[in-house]
Amino acid sequence: MSQQPIHNVPTNIITGFLGVGKSSAILHLLTQKPAHERWAILVNEFGEIGIDKSLFEGQLTAENGVFIREVPGGCMCCAASLPMQIALNQLLATSRPHRLLIEPTGLGHPKEVMQVLTAEHYQPVLSIQKTLTLVDARKLSDERYTQHDTFNQQLGIADVIVANKCDLYSDQDKVRLQQYVAAHCQPDTTIVQTQFGQLSLDTLEGRATNYAQSYQPQHDHSHAHDHNHEHADNDSSKTLAADQDLPANGMFSANNKGEGFVSTGWRFSHDIVFDHSALKTCLSALRAERLKGVFITNNGVFGYNLTDDGLTEMQLDDCEESRVEVIATDIPDSLEAQLTACFLVSK
Repeated sequence: MSQQPIHNVPTNIITGFLGVGKSSAILHLLTQKPAHERWAILVNEFGEIGIDKSLFEGQLTAENGVFIREVPGGCMCCAASLPMQIALNQLLATSRPHRLLIEPTGLGHPKEVMQVLTAEHYQPVLSIQKTLTLVDARKLSDERYTQHDTFNQQLGIADVIVANKCDLYSDQDKVRLQQYVAAHCQPDTTIVQTQFGQLSLDTLEGRATNYAQSYQPQHDHSHAHDHNHEHADNDSSKTLAADQDLPANGMFSANNKGEGFVSTGWRFSHDIVFDHSALKTCLSALRAERLKGVFITNNGVFGYNLTDDGLTEMQLDDCEESRVEVIATDIPDSLEAQLTACFLVSK
């Protein structure tokens, strides 16, 4: 691979609130990647465990020209400092990509991500292309979304609003979307309607322009930093929860909180096998804003995604271990026992 300086890599931020379909959109875009190109994906997650990398790698790998790095744990104003820069630099050096896609957590602040990407150091390296914000128009009648600063910041920075799950909208939802975009987005923001995150590559093309109007150079510390984890930029020797060695019982859990939500994630040893039927029943019964997981079961390896629209399942080629992350306003103490009740084999 060439060791010439990396220069003008087309870079897109794909953002949006919890459960709107960002990962599905990226997976669909990856199916359209030209065979000769290398694409890099940088994923940030609110939870400490980190699931998206396993979901992506269960379907696409470096052999397919797809390189993935993950920055788990917390809002983007934290992850967008030293941890994000380290992960981004390593990802660029490893992949030398033809395109870079960045997926912030649904609770992350895209302005802080843009602050990193437009820093002087990255200006010759990255070519900032259109920012895509996925929105579920049905949520625009819910004040938990419309009164949330992060939700509105994600719209304000967008060059393209992707109205995902549009097949589920009422006529009133569509009108409300038009009105909300007119009130909260830049005047030249476009709206694209789609289902299942099915976007064309053309959606990514073109220079980002709207972040300049919505972006405040001064870092805004006014939102609450209510996290119970230590940030890696304060302790560079600290091992992330996603990378710690598993204890003797083969299970590990970690928590995070902030932006009005809490998360709990679990890692399970590769030797622990879940009963497929019992697991689906358990996950389907959960009530949460968001659940993502990858599980080794007696019927194979599966990825799960839970939103208000229900539980979806996809078969994966493989995974190193089972992982699950739940984001909600409140998580029941009994959830760990419910998950361990689905164990089939533990060596």
